[in-house]
Amino acid sequence: MIISTGTASGKSLAYLTPAVATCLEGGTVLYLTPTKALAADQSRGLRDLRITQLRSACFDGDTPFEERTWIRQHANYVLTNPDMLHRSLLPRHAQWSSFFRRLRLVVVDECHGYRGVFGSHVAQILRRLRRICGRYGASPVFVLASATASEPGAFGRRLTGLEMDEVTTDASPKGSTTFALWEPPLTDLRGERGAPVRRTATAETADLLADLVLADVRTLAFVRSRRGAETVALSARAKLADLTSGHAPLMGPPVHPSNPSPPGLSSAGTASTPAAEPGATPTNPSHPAPGAVPSPRDGETEGQPYQDWATLPDKVAAYRAGYLSEDRRVLEKALRDGSLLGLATTNALELGVDVSGLDAVLIAGWPGTRASLWQQAGRAGRAGQDALAVLIARDDPLDTYLVHHPDALFGQPIETIVLDPDNPYVLGPHLCAAAAEIPLTAEDLPIFGKTATTVADDLVTQGLLRKRQSGWFWTRRERATDLADIRGSGGAPIQVVESSTGRLLGTVDEPSAHTAVHTGAVYLHQGETFLVEVLDLDAGVALVSKAEPDYTTFARDVTEISVLGSLRSQQLGPGELHFGEVEVTRQVVSYIKRRLSGEMLGDEPLELPPRTLRTRAVWWTLPASALTPLAEAGLDLGGSAHAAEHASIGLLPLFATCDRWDIGGVSTELHPDTGALTVFVYDGHEGGAGFAERGYARAFDWLTATREAIASCECDRGCPSCIQSPKCGNGNDPLDKRGALRLLATLLT
Repeated sequence: MIISTGTASGKSLAYLTPAVATCLEGGTVLYLTPTKALAADQSRGLRDLRITQLRSACFDGDTPFEERTWIRQHANYVLTNPDMLHRSLLPRHAQWSSFFRRLRLVVVDECHGYRGVFGSHVAQILRRLRRICGRYGASPVFVLASATASEPGAFGRRLTGLEMDEVTTDASPKGSTTFALWEPPLTDLRGERGAPVRRTATAETADLLADLVLADVRTLAFVRSRRGAETVALSARAKLADLTSGHAPLMGPPVHPSNPSPPGLSSAGTASTPAAEPGATPTNPSHPAPGAVPSPRDGETEGQPYQDWATLPDKVAAYRAGYLSEDRRVLEKALRDGSLLGLATTNALELGVDVSGLDAVLIAGWPGTRASLWQQAGRAGRAGQDALAVLIARDDPLDTYLVHHPDALFGQPIETIVLDPDNPYVLGPHLCAAAAEIPLTAEDLPIFGKTATTVADDLVTQGLLRKRQSGWFWTRRERATDLADIRGSGGAPIQVVESSTGRLLGTVDEPSAHTAVHTGAVYLHQGETFLVEVLDLDAGVALVSKAEPDYTTFARDVTEISVLGSLRSQQLGPGELHFGEVEVTRQVVSYIKRRLSGEMLGDEPLELPPRTLRTRAVWWTLPASALTPLAEAGLDLGGSAHAAEHASIGLLPLFATCDRWDIGGVSTELHPDTGALTVFVYDGHEGGAGFAERGYARAFDWLTATREAIASCECDRGCPSCIQSPKCGNGNDPLDKRGALRLLATLLT
């Protein structure tokens, strides 16, 4: 069964009650969560129950080896994550035989996080788990807990392969949430190609976070990237440090519990909307709900800002994946007990970690899905209090579209969660892992989906499996689990090491290393700034040194694409729309330096190896006859297609549950494989992730929204809010905003 209700609606209690009862009756429970933070939080709650017969334990990468034997032999409530299930529990199932034999309940918490390639891998891991359980005579019940999602039962079936009952009625009490959409202003600065520069979302978020901390409002700021979270925390701390002598607010009067809207909200020209639930209809934007931030806590005076000025900067920190486990636990405890007032975080804290007493949430940039938006906003007011949530738009086509079209957020259903367990690049490695656990038989294959037999035979051809009369066998010496990179990162992590001390600062997955820790990159860690001296991909190390540059860096890549085959096609206006298989070659070629104000400082070349992937794409073409009027009007056809490609990449996350960085694009005035002007948008994962397929299914709505986003931007010739891309390896040249509007209008006629 799947429980799909809002934040703080009692989902934990719904599965915890039968789980504890199972342990008391002699059974065992397996609890799965996407993040270590949530597992640690749940484990703490279980210990607080003080039930002697309940022997709970976390089993993850942070668990000391000396504790693991005790857990295998004695624990009856094991909290782990898909990575450990994949790499440890299932391959060593014989060591867990007593646990699996008594397994009665599998809890899959925050399952809406299992989407795209990662979700497809988890779906196959759960099928391997079901097979192992069957080997030991167990048939556990699967209980899935999800934030509000569209068609949760169908999603649960795709994730587990089991029939699914759904619970979607939410009668839990909730305070009201004042929801504001905030668009940073344009500045006098000029960026690439003379484009106007908007104040960055991270700079606005840092100011708001500092103001809210100053007013003693406990605030969580969600930032899209690790670097962004560090930047927000660092900037907020610096602004608060400046205040220790002046005691003056940053952006106007302090925000007090009696004054719910942060300074500037009511006059920012954005929609401030009381909205307690997804699907609610917004009321008058100019009249925010009163009392958005709860009453003062005990011992405080209403309207009294925070007075311990000297410690204010210490009340702000950053939290993200990649920190060492002991650092993460300290930060979680500090936020819970109130010694931290402001925390800038990536989505590592989006999921249901119980951080009570939060008053406000800042969301720096569209988080990718409506489900994530409501999940993040729901972190404030978790004890039934009133709360404040602010979505701060980035200089990005999708964010621009949303702040100018609030009806696309409020009153709209949550997206369908996209995953593709039948992707052969996902299924193949898990069939190898399953065969290594227990030799595969013909009776096993239906568990893994309708394409399993074909994929298994392909694995035999590749020499990965050996077929005998009784089934398929893994006979190689290496670990089969190493074939599946379930987080989709593609390679061993790169270690980030301080060159002067040898201190390990954190890790970055190998593909991300090309863009995050290339030579010359600015790298942030817990408020400290480092410059990357050298990235050694062969050694798996990035050496960094402390520095204080006045700029940030952004990597740029160039892409080539070839069509391997069209799987589906249809007419779209005078052109054609296709969905099919492609081969993409990408190479990071340079990085730009940009001041925090947005000002461009230069473009530095890089020499990094190209990366090739076979994936799936959606593409559209227009014939020469449809382009003649545009060419006669003096429009740059290549620049028009390039601008439409950038904007369409930016808008696809509104229609497919993906991130802009999960997809890529290529455009050309004449592509050799199509013989026409072509714009491609492809999945950035081997074998595809279902995003391009979703774009194909929603093409008319998606491209209509793309055109509206370009048209609604107030710039004249194009800017990052509409048609410029921060990762464009061609330096955003050529781009033709007017031509993109004409091109899309022609396609959509």
